[in-house]
Amino acid sequence: MVIRRIIRENGREYIRSYIFAAFCLVLVAATTAFMAWIMEAVINEAFAKRNADLIWLICGSILAAFVIRGAASYGQAVALAVIGNNLVARYQQRIIDHLMSLGMGYYTDARSAQIAAQVSQNVTGIRDVMNLTITSFARDLLTLIALIGVMLAKDPVLSMIVLVVAPPVLIALRYISKRLRSATREAIDLNSRVLGAMQEAVQGISIVKAFTMESQLSARTSHLIKAAEERSNRIARLTERTSPLTETVAGLAISGVIAYAAFRSIYGDELPGAFFAFITALLLAYDPARRLARLQINLERAVVNARMIYEILDEVPTQGDEPGATDIEISRGEVEFRGVDFAYGDGEKVLDDVSFVAEAGKTTAIVGPSGAGKSTLINLVPRFYDPAAGQVLIDGIDVASTTKQSVRRQIAYVTQQPWLFEGSIRDNLRYARPEATDTEIEDAARLAYAHDFISALPMGYDTPLGENGANLSGGQRQRISIARALVRNAPVLLLDEATSALDNESEAAVQKALDGAMKNRTVLVIAHRLSTIAKSDRIVVMQGGKVVETGSHADLSRTRGGLYARLQAYGDTELPAAETAGTDANTAKGEQP
Repeated sequence: MVIRRIIRENGREYIRSYIFAAFCLVLVAATTAFMAWIMEAVINEAFAKRNADLIWLICGSILAAFVIRGAASYGQAVALAVIGNNLVARYQQRIIDHLMSLGMGYYTDARSAQIAAQVSQNVTGIRDVMNLTITSFARDLLTLIALIGVMLAKDPVLSMIVLVVAPPVLIALRYISKRLRSATREAIDLNSRVLGAMQEAVQGISIVKAFTMESQLSARTSHLIKAAEERSNRIARLTERTSPLTETVAGLAISGVIAYAAFRSIYGDELPGAFFAFITALLLAYDPARRLARLQINLERAVVNARMIYEILDEVPTQGDEPGATDIEISRGEVEFRGVDFAYGDGEKVLDDVSFVAEAGKTTAIVGPSGAGKSTLINLVPRFYDPAAGQVLIDGIDVASTTKQSVRRQIAYVTQQPWLFEGSIRDNLRYARPEATDTEIEDAARLAYAHDFISALPMGYDTPLGENGANLSGGQRQRISIARALVRNAPVLLLDEATSALDNESEAAVQKALDGAMKNRTVLVIAHRLSTIAKSDRIVVMQGGKVVETGSHADLSRTRGGLYARLQAYGDTELPAAETAGTDANTAKGEQP
C-alpha cells in the first residue's frame, strides 16, 4: 500500500518534527473543545444567573484558549511546511539520482518532456499524503472526538440524533472516492502530456517556425488540452458532490437539534446554557467532520500522484554492473569488437557478428549507409547498451565485466548534436572533469579552436548559456563540445558524426579542432562526409549490421565494385535507394567488395 510505504520510508526521519506538530494539533483540538464546553458557563452564569464574580475568570480563560490555539496553529503550520518542503526536495533528488541510474533503453521508450512534466506534477503527492495523514488524525479526528465528548456530556439524546446520520454520509463518500481514483489518474496523465507537448514545441521552436507547424501543433495540443479539461471538470464534479451531501445532512441535524432543544427549553423550563454549549460544539464539529469526510477523496488524489512517482522510482535499471565487476584502468586504449550481436528490445538484429580491432593510439573510421549500425556500435563502447552476444574489449578486458562508471570516466564522447547545460561556458567544460583547473580548461579550448570566440564574448568563459547554447552558433557549440572532450583527457575518443550538421565554414573550424583532439588517442569516428576520414589509419565499412570491408582509404578506393568506392562516388555515406539495393544484391550473391 502506498500510504504505508510513504510512512515507512519517511516517518522515522521526521519523527521529532511530527511529534511537535501533533502536540500543537492536540492543543488546537483541546482549545476548540474548551470553547464549546465553556459556553454553558457563559450563558448560565453570565446571562441567566448574572454572576459577576465569574465573568473575569470566564473571559480570561477564553482569551488564554485563543492565545494557545493561535500559537499552536502557527507551530504546526510551520513544522508541517518545513517537513513538506524537505520531502519534496528529497524526492526530487531521489528521482534525479534514480533517473541517472537507468539505462539508455528506458529513455529510448520514454519521452523526456513527459517524464519532466510527470515528475513536476506528482512529486508533491508524497508531501500531501504525509500532511493529510497527520493533520487529519492529530487535528481533525481529535477535535471531532473532543467535541463529540462535549456534546455527549451536555446532552446524550441530542448527540444520538446527530450521530445517526453519519453512516449514510460515509457510504456515499466511499462510493465517490472509488470513481475519483481512475479519473484522477487519467487527468494526471493527460496534464503530463499537455506539458510535455508544450515543452517539445518550445524546444523545437525553430523547426516549428521553419515548417510552419504552428497550426498543426496548436490543433494537436488543443485536443489534449480539451481532454484534460474534461477530466478536470469530471474530478471537480465528483469532488464537490460531497458539499451538497454534507451540507444537507448537517442542515437536517442542526435544524432538528435546534427544534428539539427549543421545545424542551420552552416547555421544560430548563436553563439554555447546556443547549448553547451543545450547539456550539455541534457547529465547531462541522468543519473537522467535513474535512474528515473529504479525507478519503483528497487522500485518493494524493495517493495517485505518489503512486506515479513510485512507478519511476521502482523502474529497475536493466543494465547494471555484473556481480564482482571491477574498475578498469585503460592504458593503451585498444578497442576490439569480437563477434558482437545486438538488437533493441525484441526487434531485429542491428549488429550481426561484428568483429574488428581499433588499434591503440590510431584513428578508426566507421562508415556505411544509414541504418548500417554505426551509432549503435559506438554506443556499445561506453556501455550505453550491452551486446546480446559477443564481446567489446578495451585493452583485452571485456567491458561487460567492468563497472560502467570506470569505463565512461576514461572515454570522451562528441555527438552530432552537442548538448550544453544550464550555466556558464566554464561550467560546461568543467563537467568533463570537475577537478580541472581554469588553465586546463582554457588550454583545451585553444586546442578546440574555441578560445578566441569565447574570449570575445562579453563575459568570456563566464558567459551564461541559453537553453542548449542557443546564444551560440552550431559550430561554436560543437567546438565547445570538443573542448569538453579534451578537458576529459581520456585515452579513448568517440566521435559520432561530429561535423555532419555544420556548414562548410563551421565544419572546417571544427575539423581543425578534431585533428588536434585526435592526436595520441584511440579514436572511433563516424563520418557523414567521407572526405573527413580520408586520413584515418583504418576504415571499417558496414552495411546491414555487418562489416563488409576494412582497410585504408587508398586501399578501399581502389577496390572495384566495393561499397566504399560506391559511397565515395557520391561523396558521403548516403547512397540512393537503388544503389544500396544493388550493393545488397551483390553481397547476397556472395560477391566480395
